[in-house]
Amino acid sequence: VPIIPRGMASGLAAGAVPYNGGLVLNLTRLNALLEIDHENMTATAQAGAITANLAAAVEAEGLFYPPDPASIRQSTLGGNVACNAGGPRCLKYGVTGDYVMALEAVLADGRVLRTGNKCIKNVTGYDLVHLLVGSEGTLAVITEVTVKLLPKPEAKRTALAIFEDIAKASAVVNDILLSGVLPSTLEIVDETAIHCVEEYMSLGLDCTADAMLLVETDGAPEVAGSEIERVAEVCRQAGAKEIQVARDSAESDELWRARRSISPSLGRVRPNKLGEDIVVPRSAIPSMVARIKRISTQYDLPIVIFGHAGDGNLHPNILFDKRDAEETERVEAAVQALFEAAIELGGTLSGEHGVGMLKRPYLETALGPLAIEVMRGIKHALDPKGILNPGKVLPVESTRTSI
Repeated sequence: VPIIPRGMASGLAAGAVPYNGGLVLNLTRLNALLEIDHENMTATAQAGAITANLAAAVEAEGLFYPPDPASIRQSTLGGNVACNAGGPRCLKYGVTGDYVMALEAVLADGRVLRTGNKCIKNVTGYDLVHLLVGSEGTLAVITEVTVKLLPKPEAKRTALAIFEDIAKASAVVNDILLSGVLPSTLEIVDETAIHCVEEYMSLGLDCTADAMLLVETDGAPEVAGSEIERVAEVCRQAGAKEIQVARDSAESDELWRARRSISPSLGRVRPNKLGEDIVVPRSAIPSMVARIKRISTQYDLPIVIFGHAGDGNLHPNILFDKRDAEETERVEAAVQALFEAAIELGGTLSGEHGVGMLKRPYLETALGPLAIEVMRGIKHALDPKGILNPGKVLPVESTRTSI
């Protein structure tokens, strides 16, 4: 009988959809925060714990859990581990998997596996912890997670840079990093998103802009302050039309409102959207942005570009009307073109959303047949009857998932 592990179902690749039936194993009530260990700087929680609750609990004690997926207030820790979720702070701090130190997981035959520990260094045997990270419920059901924590940064500073040319905005990403600053976040927002947010929220955004960069630095107050000023100067030299540097946390929150409002604002353009998740090397960001613009024109579909430009993770959102069959067909063709472009530029299918069902048909193109063969071998070793989240991640011959 198929078992489909499910957290809060905030995933964007249909990883928790029981499309062929089976038992949905809802883990959301397995939600206890079990321990905050100050001496070892770790936290242990059950898989159903809401990520924001864990982050707030450790922050109240002067500690910091950096991973911050956009769904942090809804998604569960176990779901974040299963998809190796990311977020805006990935540039400086890394993804969920970089913080996972130990796991409890139930195998397909019902045995309970505990792997990993609180040791900073642990290279004993195969790394089973990170074999399960990102496996999307296909190898085991994660039930408990131990994560490492960091000291809470003393301060953060935020800047918004307005550009008349998205090519310049995307090119300045590397200029910022080469200046010696490693921001905690470095986000890009294109002109379509700016228009949508302004119509939705009336924030006073510059609708003549072609793109915005939202940058945040953190650390000691003097370091965060000097770094954000250096970022502002780099953007100024790169031709930024306008730069706003927040003076306090209230102004910082105001600058972030536009970025946080993108997704809900897009429904004003089309009733449906497909939020994609591609990643390319940072050097390829300008080329990928240009390719996305061409794909939008080629398939006559609005594609909104925003995402974590600092780590090369872009979220092209294709806007469409699912009631229009012909338009929906063009969406599928555009998605394939996006993936092919990312792969051609040295990137891949996902930086943080996972593969699930939606990206499964393209996995072999991204990884090659040998990698798929190795993955099938691992899957068979841990789940010989194929009962754990079947039909996800690994491609199935002669199938195509419709949007």
